[in-house]
Amino acid sequence: MKPLVVLLASFVLTIFVMKMVSNEYNFAFSARLALSIMLCFTAIGHFVYTKGMSMMIPQFIPFKTDLVYLTGVFEILLAIGLLIPKLRVISGWALIIFLVLMLPANIYASVHKIDFQKGSFDGHGISYLWFRIPLQLLFIAWAYISSIKFL
Repeated sequence: MKPLVVLLASFVLTIFVMKMVSNEYNFAFSARLALSIMLCFTAIGHFVYTKGMSMMIPQFIPFKTDLVYLTGVFEILLAIGLLIPKLRVISGWALIIFLVLMLPANIYASVHKIDFQKGSFDGHGISYLWFRIPLQLLFIAWAYISSIKFL
């Protein structure tokens, strides 16, 4: 829920700042900037909630902690790439692939009732997916529309 609030609040704020600064609306840029802010916000979680995020990765995958740190850095790089015109489209596609690849970790965490913030097994469970899957689809659509479709 927090990433959605960050995304939407950043988008609305950016829209108004763009209008005040340039006297016009730039929805695509505002959407990319909001997405970049959200990615930086979620990347922080990889360094703050490392233990809980490591628990979201299935047992058969090695180097869980390193993978959590690596994905946090990757989110920051994608956030930067979305704002660089020459990297915008490739960053958008990379983000879409990344979001699709992260969905199984969210499903695994839901099935095992993992609360990544507490690093415990008392999370929301399967009911969380009723929110998370549509949210993930929104993020994918947002990335596509703001970085690929609006060239």
